[in-house]
Amino acid sequence: MAFAPTDETITIDQLTRDPYAVYRRLRAETPVVTVRSIGRTLLTKASDTRAVKDNPALFSSNDPNTPMQRAFQAHTLMRKDGDDHMRERMAMTPTFSPANLKTLWIPAYEKLAGEYLDRLPRNETVDLFPALAGPLAARILAIILGIPDATDEEMQYWSQALIDGAGNFGYADEPFARVDACHAAMNAMVEARVPLLKAEPDQSALSVMINAADPIPFSQVLANLKIAIGGGINEPRDSLLTVLYGLLTNPDQLDEIKRTGNWSGAFEEGLRWVAPIQASSRCANEDTEIRGVDIRKGEIIMTVQASANHDEELFDDGHLYNALRPKTSHQSFGSGPHHCMGTHLARATIGKIILPMIFERFPDMQLVEPEKVVWWGFGFRGPLSLPVRLN
Repeated sequence: MAFAPTDETITIDQLTRDPYAVYRRLRAETPVVTVRSIGRTLLTKASDTRAVKDNPALFSSNDPNTPMQRAFQAHTLMRKDGDDHMRERMAMTPTFSPANLKTLWIPAYEKLAGEYLDRLPRNETVDLFPALAGPLAARILAIILGIPDATDEEMQYWSQALIDGAGNFGYADEPFARVDACHAAMNAMVEARVPLLKAEPDQSALSVMINAADPIPFSQVLANLKIAIGGGINEPRDSLLTVLYGLLTNPDQLDEIKRTGNWSGAFEEGLRWVAPIQASSRCANEDTEIRGVDIRKGEIIMTVQASANHDEELFDDGHLYNALRPKTSHQSFGSGPHHCMGTHLARATIGKIILPMIFERFPDMQLVEPEKVVWWGFGFRGPLSLPVRLN
């Protein structure tokens, strides 16, 4: 039998600081490889990552050793399959209906975007991570989830704690201790809203779940909301910052996007270039084979969509941001049953609202010292800052 080779040299620190150099080598040399430091078999080619995600019967989402379950203190819908997954997913789905997006959430976001942009000072250097991208993502999410009393600071702190815990593949103590301390505050915030939303239901996720004809257990209501808090801030935040970095470091592309108005194309390219969620775990339900490599039942596979989005078979110069790239299909929103529920919301709010709005307000915005922008993260990735001068 030909099992995956084991790489003893790749460290979590390497994957956190500069994963793309590692993935480029793996795609060329060992596209199916077990990485000792994370205890999983990585898939780095686009055809393999998509095939695994599109086959939940063979590859289960229930990674039994995921740090996510420890971080979220729950077996969440992200680690479930079949009817169990669908029941919990469908409990929140009505909130994200096309009608609600059109009449509630997109108008709310547009109003908030204007207000948050109004706060930004002109002719000064400002870091758009804490000044715009983080708080704006937090505020619209708090409204959509039905916990508007949660402050921007609380939402962001909870989100980062959940994300750091879920991505704690080295099982360090500090990330788990930090997220543990957040659960009581999140639970209290949600529980305080329940009687209010029972008395006056609305279309928020919490209201829809607790007022359903056949509601899911309240423990899973909490888990669903925490999944949304974890992913629903860092993904729009990081994608916005990534696209802005890409455009501001490629002024010719920015000029063309301004001319054509193809902000959605610029957004999709940012997601392809640096996927906010870089990798996902699956567990083999049976003995199988991938690219001539034997995969044993129970083996944990990690589909690296970050690498798939740079696959040379699909993308020329995939390591470069190119907003003018011909339309291509990336995997940053996932595929199969776990396809991101917030896809349409993200495409509308980031790709159609905030990007053109920010350049209308600040047409001569300049990135300050782009070489000093630090990109960070293995499971979840984005820039840690984006200092710009707003003109």
